[in-house]
Amino acid sequence: MAATSIAISPRKLRSDVYFYSYQNDANTPLVISVLASLIERTMARNKRIAKNYCKWPLTKSDFKSRVFDCHETPDMTIQSYLERIFKYTKAGPSVYVVAYVYIDRFCQANPGFRINARNVHRLLITTIMVASKYVEDMNYRNSYFARVGGLTTSELNNLEVEFLFLMGFKLHVNVSVFESYCCHLEREVSIGGGYHIERTLRCAEEIKSRQIEERRYINQIARIML
Repeated sequence: MAATSIAISPRKLRSDVYFYSYQNDANTPLVISVLASLIERTMARNKRIAKNYCKWPLTKSDFKSRVFDCHETPDMTIQSYLERIFKYTKAGPSVYVVAYVYIDRFCQANPGFRINARNVHRLLITTIMVASKYVEDMNYRNSYFARVGGLTTSELNNLEVEFLFLMGFKLHVNVSVFESYCCHLEREVSIGGGYHIERTLRCAEEIKSRQIEERRYINQIARIML
Protein backbone atom coordinates (compact mmCIF):
# COMPACT_ATOMS: atom_id res chain seq x y z
CA MET A 1 0.00 0.00 0.00
CA ALA A 2 2.62 2.51 1.05
CA ALA A 3 4.66 1.92 -2.09
CA THR A 4 1.64 2.62 -4.26
CA SER A 5 0.84 5.89 -2.48
CA ILE A 6 4.45 7.07 -2.79
CA ALA A 7 4.36 6.43 -6.52
CA ILE A 8 1.20 8.45 -7.06
CA SER A 9 0.36 10.88 -4.28
CA PRO A 10 3.44 13.13 -3.96
CA ARG A 11 3.63 13.57 -7.73
CA LYS A 12 -0.03 14.64 -7.83
CA LEU A 13 0.47 17.14 -5.02
CA ARG A 14 3.62 18.63 -6.58
CA SER A 15 1.91 18.81 -9.98
CA ASP A 16 -0.94 20.78 -8.40
CA VAL A 17 1.42 23.19 -6.65
CA TYR A 18 3.52 23.99 -9.72
CA PHE A 19 1.28 23.34 -12.73
CA TYR A 20 -2.30 23.81 -11.55
CA SER A 21 -4.49 25.45 -14.20
CA TYR A 22 -7.78 27.17 -13.48
CA GLN A 23 -10.72 25.74 -15.36
CA ASN A 24 -14.43 25.86 -14.73
CA ASP A 25 -14.49 22.13 -14.04
CA ALA A 26 -11.09 21.93 -12.28
CA ASN A 27 -10.88 19.67 -9.24
CA THR A 28 -9.94 21.04 -5.85
CA PRO A 29 -6.11 20.87 -5.53
CA LEU A 30 -4.88 17.89 -3.53
CA VAL A 31 -2.85 20.18 -1.26
CA ILE A 32 -6.11 21.35 0.35
CA SER A 33 -7.08 17.82 1.42
CA VAL A 34 -3.54 17.13 2.63
CA LEU A 35 -3.41 20.37 4.63
CA ALA A 36 -6.82 19.63 6.17
CA SER A 37 -5.68 16.14 7.16
CA LEU A 38 -2.46 17.45 8.72
CA ILE A 39 -4.21 20.18 10.72
CA GLU A 40 -6.88 17.75 11.95
CA ARG A 41 -4.18 15.43 13.28
CA THR A 42 -2.43 18.38 14.92
CA MET A 43 -5.69 19.35 16.62
CA ALA A 44 -6.23 15.78 17.83
CA ARG A 45 -2.71 15.73 19.28
CA ASN A 46 -3.25 19.12 20.97
CA LYS A 47 -6.49 17.84 22.45
CA ARG A 48 -4.70 14.86 24.00
CA ILE A 49 -1.97 17.13 25.36
CA ALA A 50 -4.55 19.50 26.85
CA LYS A 51 -6.00 16.70 28.99
CA ASN A 52 -2.66 16.25 30.76
CA TYR A 53 -1.71 19.93 30.61
CA CYS A 54 -0.84 21.71 33.86
CA LYS A 55 -1.81 25.34 33.46
CA TRP A 56 0.66 28.07 34.31
CA PRO A 57 0.32 31.87 34.06
CA LEU A 58 -0.26 33.00 30.49
CA THR A 59 2.31 35.24 28.83
CA LYS A 60 1.47 38.49 27.05
CA SER A 61 1.74 36.80 23.63
CA ASP A 62 -0.57 33.98 24.84
CA PHE A 63 -3.24 36.54 25.66
CA LYS A 64 -2.80 38.24 22.28
CA SER A 65 -2.99 34.97 20.34
CA ARG A 66 -6.41 34.36 21.89
CA VAL A 67 -7.72 36.91 19.43
CA PHE A 68 -8.23 33.93 17.11
CA ASP A 69 -10.64 32.23 19.52
CA CYS A 70 -14.29 32.18 18.46
CA HIS A 71 -17.09 32.61 20.98
CA GLU A 72 -18.76 29.55 19.46
CA THR A 73 -17.09 26.66 17.64
CA PRO A 74 -17.94 26.92 13.89
CA ASP A 75 -20.05 24.05 12.58
CA MET A 76 -17.85 23.41 9.52
CA THR A 77 -15.07 20.90 8.96
CA ILE A 78 -11.60 22.11 8.06
CA GLN A 79 -11.85 20.38 4.69
CA SER A 80 -15.15 22.13 3.89
CA TYR A 81 -13.82 25.48 5.08
CA LEU A 82 -10.69 25.23 2.90
CA GLU A 83 -12.77 24.13 -0.08
CA ARG A 84 -15.03 27.16 0.44
CA ILE A 85 -12.02 29.48 0.52
CA PHE A 86 -10.64 27.92 -2.66
CA LYS A 87 -14.02 28.05 -4.43
CA TYR A 88 -14.58 31.76 -3.84
CA THR A 89 -11.02 33.14 -3.84
CA LYS A 90 -9.35 30.82 -6.39
CA ALA A 91 -6.12 31.18 -4.41
CA GLY A 92 -3.52 28.98 -6.11
CA PRO A 93 -2.14 25.79 -4.48
CA SER A 94 1.16 27.53 -3.69
CA VAL A 95 -0.79 29.96 -1.46
CA TYR A 96 -1.81 27.05 0.78
CA VAL A 97 1.79 25.88 1.03
CA VAL A 98 2.90 29.38 2.11
CA ALA A 99 -0.05 29.57 4.52
CA TYR A 100 1.19 26.30 6.04
CA VAL A 101 4.65 27.87 6.45
CA TYR A 102 3.06 30.84 8.22
CA ILE A 103 1.03 28.61 10.54
CA ASP A 104 4.16 26.70 11.51
CA ARG A 105 6.12 29.92 12.12
CA PHE A 106 3.24 31.37 14.13
CA CYS A 107 3.10 28.33 16.41
CA GLN A 108 6.88 28.42 16.88
CA ALA A 109 6.84 32.13 17.70
CA ASN A 110 3.98 31.63 20.16
CA PRO A 111 4.63 28.37 22.04
CA GLY A 112 1.57 28.80 24.24
CA PHE A 113 -0.72 28.80 21.19
CA ARG A 114 -2.44 25.51 20.36
CA ILE A 115 -4.53 24.99 17.24
CA ASN A 116 -7.99 23.82 18.25
CA ALA A 117 -11.61 23.84 17.07
CA ARG A 118 -12.18 27.35 18.42
CA ASN A 119 -9.30 29.11 16.65
CA VAL A 120 -8.48 27.05 13.54
CA HIS A 121 -10.98 28.70 11.16
CA ARG A 122 -9.88 32.25 11.96
CA LEU A 123 -6.24 31.25 11.77
CA LEU A 124 -6.76 29.65 8.36
CA ILE A 125 -8.60 32.53 6.70
CA THR A 126 -6.01 34.99 8.08
CA THR A 127 -2.95 33.02 6.98
CA ILE A 128 -4.42 32.24 3.56
CA MET A 129 -5.28 35.90 2.98
CA VAL A 130 -1.79 37.04 4.03
CA ALA A 131 -0.17 34.27 1.94
CA SER A 132 -2.28 35.27 -1.04
CA LYS A 133 -1.03 38.85 -0.76
CA TYR A 134 2.54 37.55 -0.65
CA VAL A 135 2.23 35.06 -3.55
CA GLU A 136 -0.41 36.38 -5.95
CA ASP A 137 -0.10 39.43 -8.19
CA MET A 138 -3.79 40.31 -7.83
CA ASN A 139 -5.93 39.85 -4.74
CA TYR A 140 -9.40 40.41 -3.38
CA ARG A 141 -9.97 43.05 -0.72
CA ASN A 142 -10.01 42.13 2.96
CA SER A 143 -13.76 42.71 2.96
CA TYR A 144 -14.22 39.93 0.38
CA PHE A 145 -12.01 37.48 2.29
CA ALA A 146 -14.00 38.37 5.42
CA ARG A 147 -17.30 37.43 3.75
CA VAL A 148 -15.81 34.18 2.47
CA GLY A 149 -14.47 33.36 5.94
CA GLY A 150 -17.66 34.29 7.79
CA LEU A 151 -16.22 37.34 9.55
CA THR A 152 -16.79 41.07 9.53
CA THR A 153 -14.21 43.23 7.77
CA SER A 154 -13.12 44.85 11.02
CA GLU A 155 -12.63 41.41 12.63
CA LEU A 156 -10.40 40.20 9.80
CA ASN A 157 -8.48 43.48 9.70
CA ASN A 158 -7.78 43.10 13.41
CA LEU A 159 -6.75 39.44 13.00
CA GLU A 160 -4.36 40.37 10.20
CA VAL A 161 -2.66 43.08 12.26
CA GLU A 162 -2.35 40.87 15.35
CA PHE A 163 -1.04 37.99 13.24
CA LEU A 164 1.64 40.15 11.62
CA PHE A 165 2.90 41.48 14.95
CA LEU A 166 2.81 38.05 16.62
CA MET A 167 4.78 36.72 13.62
CA GLY A 168 7.28 39.57 13.87
CA PHE A 169 6.46 40.34 10.20
CA LYS A 170 8.55 37.31 9.13
CA LEU A 171 6.67 36.66 5.89
CA HIS A 172 9.45 36.00 3.40
CA VAL A 173 9.52 32.43 2.09
CA ASN A 174 12.49 31.58 -0.09
CA VAL A 175 12.62 28.73 -2.60
CA SER A 176 14.41 26.27 -0.32
CA VAL A 177 11.90 26.81 2.51
CA PHE A 178 8.99 26.46 0.07
CA GLU A 179 10.50 23.22 -1.27
CA SER A 180 11.05 21.82 2.23
CA TYR A 181 7.39 22.37 3.15
CA CYS A 182 6.27 20.83 -0.14
CA CYS A 183 8.35 17.77 0.74
CA HIS A 184 6.75 17.67 4.19
CA LEU A 185 3.29 17.72 2.64
CA GLU A 186 4.35 14.97 0.22
CA ARG A 187 5.44 12.82 3.16
CA GLU A 188 2.08 13.53 4.77
CA VAL A 189 0.39 12.04 1.71
CA SER A 190 2.76 9.08 1.52
CA ILE A 191 2.90 8.13 5.20
CA GLY A 192 -0.01 9.72 7.04
CA GLY A 193 -3.78 9.85 6.79
CA GLY A 194 -3.50 11.55 3.43
CA TYR A 195 -3.12 8.12 1.85
CA HIS A 196 -6.83 7.50 2.26
CA ILE A 197 -7.54 10.79 0.51
CA GLU A 198 -5.27 9.81 -2.35
CA ARG A 199 -6.68 6.30 -2.52
CA THR A 200 -10.19 7.72 -2.86
CA LEU A 201 -8.96 10.11 -5.55
CA ARG A 202 -7.18 7.28 -7.38
CA CYS A 203 -10.29 5.07 -7.27
CA ALA A 204 -12.37 7.91 -8.71
CA GLU A 205 -9.83 8.41 -11.49
CA GLU A 206 -9.84 4.68 -12.26
CA ILE A 207 -13.63 4.62 -12.45
CA LYS A 208 -13.64 7.66 -14.74
CA SER A 209 -10.97 6.02 -16.93
CA ARG A 210 -13.03 2.84 -17.23
CA GLN A 211 -16.13 4.83 -18.13
CA ILE A 212 -14.21 6.64 -20.89
CA GLU A 213 -12.92 3.31 -22.25
CA GLU A 214 -16.44 1.86 -22.19
CA ARG A 215 -17.80 4.84 -24.14
CA ARG A 216 -15.03 4.48 -26.69
CA TYR A 217 -15.83 0.77 -27.08
CA ILE A 218 -19.55 1.49 -27.52
CA ASN A 219 -18.77 4.16 -30.12
CA GLN A 220 -16.52 1.75 -32.02
CA ILE A 221 -19.24 -0.91 -32.02
CA ALA A 222 -21.77 1.67 -33.23
CA ARG A 223 -19.49 2.65 -36.14
CA ILE A 224 -19.03 -1.00 -37.12
CA MET A 225 -22.79 -1.63 -37.08
CA LEU A 226 -23.35 1.45 -39.24
